[in-house]
Amino acid sequence: MPQPIRIKDHEKDARLVRGRVVFGAIAVVALIGVLIARLYFLQVIQYEYHSTLSESNRVHVQPIPPTRGLIFDRNGVVVADNRPSFSLSMTRERSGDWQKVLDVIVEVLQLTPEDRAIFEKRMRQGRRPFEPVPIMFELTEEQIALIAVNQFRLPGVEVVAQLVRHYPQGAHFAHSVGYMGRINEKELKTLDPVNYSGTHHIGKTGIERFYEAELHGQVGYEEVETNARGRVLRVLKRTDPIPGKDIVLSLDIKLQEAAEAALGGRRGAVVALDPNTGEVLAMVSQPSFDPNLFVTGISFKAYAELRDSIDRPLFNRVLRGLYPPGSTIKPAVAIAGLDAGVVTASSRVYDPGYYQLPNYDHKYRNWNRTGDGYVDLETAIMRSNDTYFYDLAHKLGIDRLSSYMNKFGLGQKVSLDMFEESPGLMPSREWKRATRRQAWFPGETLILGIGQGYMQATPLQLAQATALVASKGKWYRPHLAKTIEGQKPVDPDPVPDIILRNPSDWQKVNIGMQQVMHGARGTARKASIGAQYRIAGKSGTAQVVAIKQGEKYDRSKVQERHRDHALFVGFAPADDPKIVVSVMVENGESGSGVAAPVVRQVMDAWLLDEHGQLKPEFASPISAEATAREE
Repeated sequence: MPQPIRIKDHEKDARLVRGRVVFGAIAVVALIGVLIARLYFLQVIQYEYHSTLSESNRVHVQPIPPTRGLIFDRNGVVVADNRPSFSLSMTRERSGDWQKVLDVIVEVLQLTPEDRAIFEKRMRQGRRPFEPVPIMFELTEEQIALIAVNQFRLPGVEVVAQLVRHYPQGAHFAHSVGYMGRINEKELKTLDPVNYSGTHHIGKTGIERFYEAELHGQVGYEEVETNARGRVLRVLKRTDPIPGKDIVLSLDIKLQEAAEAALGGRRGAVVALDPNTGEVLAMVSQPSFDPNLFVTGISFKAYAELRDSIDRPLFNRVLRGLYPPGSTIKPAVAIAGLDAGVVTASSRVYDPGYYQLPNYDHKYRNWNRTGDGYVDLETAIMRSNDTYFYDLAHKLGIDRLSSYMNKFGLGQKVSLDMFEESPGLMPSREWKRATRRQAWFPGETLILGIGQGYMQATPLQLAQATALVASKGKWYRPHLAKTIEGQKPVDPDPVPDIILRNPSDWQKVNIGMQQVMHGARGTARKASIGAQYRIAGKSGTAQVVAIKQGEKYDRSKVQERHRDHALFVGFAPADDPKIVVSVMVENGESGSGVAAPVVRQVMDAWLLDEHGQLKPEFASPISAEATAREE
């Protein structure tokens, strides 16, 4: 049956189409309105914000590390400078997977897994992901070429030219000037993150560390425009860094070399001071080491050799070496006895070769077992008579003795700019009670009077104590910096001078020390033969291992490193001191026979000209009183 023909409703279709068109138009208008509103919000309302973001993507602020200040000796010889070097740096933010980039570097440069481990450690120590981190130093031309050829495989890696610290004098000033090294994590927490932006090395020891703030300077900045890959297109603005200050040391390289030669390769220390200023003229600790090894990173093997050496080249004997001072402190003990009034210059003690406390059987031996008979102050110093100083120490008592020795700098840090210095040990009644929980015994006072027992001092402290005798109690802290950018260093905590009740007591001890060198029975008279000037000195021998009561020291039965240390202190010219020298020779045994000649050689190097004559500025008349005593 045929279907009926339906008539299409065109009006209905038209209404449907019109509705869809209107809806679409409204939707389009609404979307355009949203778009316009969004554009208005972004470009008008948030213009400043997005403008800043855009600018930060295009413009970067890069730190400019300051040039480190130079260090010179007193004559203008450079002892620490900066030299150009090429290093390899990596920026984590630009490197992506920086671990894989390190693998490529190792492959390209044919390095070892140990090198790879060092690179990774340095990268992890990097402070900020957008700052370049030096991972390899002192690149060769071949290594630079390999990096350039493989640059497409090394995103965020670049070769950078920079200045690195260099010590042209090598081991000569290693223990005084010190050295620089990479900033470690502990140091990173204490440094100013702004001023040390872009700086990766810091002073580790010596002058480099003590005057770090002065030597470092102030960081600079530059605003640079970069492309999408981070390449610098142009510099928009630059603020120059402020270079570090130059430092002139009081050290003299010629005197330093003379002191090293005088030690002759033996383990020991030499300190030379100007008693009128506190300037350190020479500071030698042997054996030494090359500080250049530490600047860009020392290898594990090289460091292990230095650290494990039986001769301890890294150990600063001048500042950290603690030794019984032996008889070198007898002049200071004599000053204490005179000022306290327990003895006079003419007081005499009979020496049978030993000393005994009342009601005690123990004999405290004099080094001269046969004794020196009756001795006064001058003879006691000249002969280094132990019996006299046992008696003097007993009369003083531990309280007064300890107090006077503190005035001479024993048991405390004496330097102005040497942070490594040990305070040593000047024992007292209170010290023993606190540390040993024991009472102080009279016999301990006796051996303290000849520089033995618990007492420990550094060669620098012995030099300072001797300088106080030379300067008649005038306190000048020993210091290495002569000027900092032309300005003399200032002592923020000056030590009071030693004021005696009778100032002539200084000269009485001075004459006794002259007799040590020039007297007919002086213990070090051989070291003064042919001298063009008068020397005041005092020898000392410090025991390394104890010997039994009544037993004699036999060097043939003692291992070389267990033998006594040899010490000597002195100043010259005796009537107008210009130099003080303290010498310690480890296991040298004889202060007069081994250490005294070293003192003489150092004094000659400073006081005499190239013809062996006393320099005019150091000439002083020989004391008539001292001459009469010798005659």
